[in-house]
Amino acid sequence: MVPTGRYLTGRRRFLVGTAAAAGGLSLGWSFASRPALAAEAKEINAWVVIRPDDTVVIRIARSEMGQGTLTGLAQLVAEELECDWSKVTWEYPTPGENLRRNRVWRNFSTGGSRGIRESHQYVREGGAAAREMLVQAAANQWGVPAGECKPAKGVITHASGKSVTYGAVASAAAALEPPKSVKLKDPKDWTIAGQPLKRLDTADKVTGKQVYGIDFTLPGMLVATVRACPVIGGKLKGFDASKVEKMPGVKKVLAVDGIAVAVVADTFWNARTAAAALKPEWDVGKLGEVQSETIDAMLKEGLDASEAFVGNKAGDARTAIDGAAKKVTAVYRYPYQHHVTMEPMNATARVTAEQCEVWCGTQNGEAAMAAASEASGLPIAKCEVHKLLLGGGFGRRGRADYVRQAVLIAKEMPGVPVKMIWTREEDMTHCQYHPTTMCKLTGGLDAQGNLVGLHMRISGQSILASLLPQNLQNGMDPAAFQGVMASGVEAAFGYTVPNLLVDHAMRNPHVTAGFWRGVNTNQNAFYVECFMDELADAAGQDPLAFRLKMLKPKWAAVLKAAADKAGYGKPLPEGHHHGLAQVMGYGSYVAGVAEVSVSADGMLKIHKITAATNPGHVVNPAQIERQVAGSFAYGLSAALYGEITVKDGAVEQTNLDSYNLMRIDEMPDVETVLVPTGDFWGGVGEPTIAVAAPAVLNGIARATGKRVRLLPLMHHDLKKGA
Repeated sequence: MVPTGRYLTGRRRFLVGTAAAAGGLSLGWSFASRPALAAEAKEINAWVVIRPDDTVVIRIARSEMGQGTLTGLAQLVAEELECDWSKVTWEYPTPGENLRRNRVWRNFSTGGSRGIRESHQYVREGGAAAREMLVQAAANQWGVPAGECKPAKGVITHASGKSVTYGAVASAAAALEPPKSVKLKDPKDWTIAGQPLKRLDTADKVTGKQVYGIDFTLPGMLVATVRACPVIGGKLKGFDASKVEKMPGVKKVLAVDGIAVAVVADTFWNARTAAAALKPEWDVGKLGEVQSETIDAMLKEGLDASEAFVGNKAGDARTAIDGAAKKVTAVYRYPYQHHVTMEPMNATARVTAEQCEVWCGTQNGEAAMAAASEASGLPIAKCEVHKLLLGGGFGRRGRADYVRQAVLIAKEMPGVPVKMIWTREEDMTHCQYHPTTMCKLTGGLDAQGNLVGLHMRISGQSILASLLPQNLQNGMDPAAFQGVMASGVEAAFGYTVPNLLVDHAMRNPHVTAGFWRGVNTNQNAFYVECFMDELADAAGQDPLAFRLKMLKPKWAAVLKAAADKAGYGKPLPEGHHHGLAQVMGYGSYVAGVAEVSVSADGMLKIHKITAATNPGHVVNPAQIERQVAGSFAYGLSAALYGEITVKDGAVEQTNLDSYNLMRIDEMPDVETVLVPTGDFWGGVGEPTIAVAAPAVLNGIARATGKRVRLLPLMHHDLKKGA
């Protein structure tokens, strides 16, 4: 289906409106020299493997964690390959293989909605190269020009009527010179890509066949669990192992990295029981004095600090605001939030004097391998990571701290495989949390209600300062400005404001900040889109009209598409109200319209969210629909309940009894409008999450007259007059 025009999809329905076997072929697409490629093709599989029975194995380097990247990438390869989709399966290559083959699979990192948008070109080239080699092999066999042969659904046919399957010519194709260049299909001619095909990984998940890291076993495997210092940044002073060494199944008790103690046992239960019985001593220093209140005070101070990093500037915002006919100011707050992956952090490791192997779910296999090398003390060439599907990622498994712990523990048990599993309590209290920030927005309106000046001061944590300080730019974290950047193809500000200042007063508490689905786009969209509603109210204008007169074309188009589909401005059931939000994130343009009601006793009901997204190209419309709905489930859960608090330096929430999640009866209906323009490649999994909270909060303001500026919603009484 041509990925242009408009697709309409509903939550439960959609409508489209516009180790190879002997003798197999294995192709690693690379414009490398013939001898290197030939040697690799015989021994290591890259993008395409054709088995003699015509099964097509497509190698996927990116990690699958429920987002559907695996199937989407396979569709792109299969489209160019012209194979039979019913015969397609998949495999992960390993980071070690990637290293040995000069990174033929390129980037293993899976985050930032980059899986398809960053690799679509070279995976398609891999499929196209394989197709041409298979066709040439058939042409050679028949003694005819390759141009007279046509491939379709895994069969090559000649004008004379001769035909042969891919599997039958795979060996001959493997011996051929790879093409120096390939021509890719025009998306309007796609028959596999662009279609709402079923995912390749669903069946094994439904039947319970799928193995996740926490399920993985090896003969003779032991199980470990850890207790790290409850205050992040604290140290382990000591522990008395004698109290637990003789407990059932316990094999070893050891310190880990100077911050934790681990128990290795024959079963997880025995390891957990013994770890719980330990009474380690911790050194937390002044970090033990930190409370949520002191963190808030730190952020509040930054709202009016004289120094801040400037991320976006036009004209003279302060002067324009001072001279405006009306001035509007509001302060917003976004809390720490946890990833809450269904599967807690875990990894299995086996370390010998000559090799380190790890089996785990990871969003970045190469980073996991680097962590294994560092922890084991072995050269990276002697390390390997075997990727397993993730029981939830959301950015958390992009960090390899749990891999490091598993390897350090296994190193003390040479040759014995050890599966290290964090308890839910350990997982809750030692995450890399969504950063906490505050934001003070000040806008100036002229006498006609036009926005003539806007100052957005962000105060709060930097993810890069927390995890990747080497990526700071002269001390500034450019990622802090996601969604409000001056320009670019990633997360630019959509409004044209003549006088604008967006700056960031970096304030970094000791709690580790990290990448959390949607990252900084979440709070920045919350701040900007709720404040735009406040400005519209102050100007006496309709929120949609107020936005549309300032929005650039692509931003305006998705907002208009969502509003039109939701019936914005048309009569709603009594007590129902609409709220709007839009943002650019991860290269895509998205908008949402929430339909909400609030009862007399303050009970919120989110009836429906209508979303519009322009990701440039659509590889699988059904999967995009699921990703939009899933992102709303995640984003709304965080908006309603998500909050991590700190007491005496430690995270207070220890399990799901104290960190609530949205229930299925709270989930609204979701309808998605796809408006791909076909001129770029954008992300899908993360952009729409950012519009969920502000759209709902703007709807609540329409219903109650109350502005919610501090999340989560669970702290607010929505009763009228309360």
